[in-house]
Amino acid sequence: MPLNITRLTTLTLLGAALAVSSGCATKVSRVDTSTEIALSDRWNAKDSELVANEMIDDMMSFPWARDFSQNHTRRPTIIISRIANKSHEHIAVDTFVNDVKRAIIRSGRADFVAGGAEREAIRAERRDQEMNAHNAKEMGQENAADFALSGSINSIVDQVGNDRVTFYQVDMKLIDMQSNREVWNGQKKIQKLQEKNSFGF
Repeated sequence: MPLNITRLTTLTLLGAALAVSSGCATKVSRVDTSTEIALSDRWNAKDSELVANEMIDDMMSFPWARDFSQNHTRRPTIIISRIANKSHEHIAVDTFVNDVKRAIIRSGRADFVAGGAEREAIRAERRDQEMNAHNAKEMGQENAADFALSGSINSIVDQVGNDRVTFYQVDMKLIDMQSNREVWNGQKKIQKLQEKNSFGF
């Protein structure tokens, strides 16, 4: 009898362990990258893409691009001087900058020139070519930027009890490099509500 009870207890514990382990199993699925998966109210990849596309569409609708093309018979060139993350959380600013670059190039109404570390890397490669390649590209032949784009990402978090509202504001401006004139100023706002029940998210 004690042996049967011990065996029954062992089987019961084994069954419980299997149930717990199966309940904690991780499942990973591939999803389309255009599909938004919002696991929290934090800034995500979809926010970055939508904000970049909407702000650049707005920027290109202003008269500066048309006026420049008419006066210079070519498309204007833009450089991103700085986009700062001033929000309460870590945001992959490089991802947002790349979304902005893609939106500018895709518009077909302006060109983009490299800046910062990317520009220095290209210059280093050009110097290396001068030393080692017979058809090296000459130094001092870069296209200068006509306009500089800069901006910031800010956020405000308001929480009462289990509910939280996160507000993001992206401000960007475009400056004429020659006249220092601000030719465009844009703003995009995102507000997210995260509701938490008593059992957690």
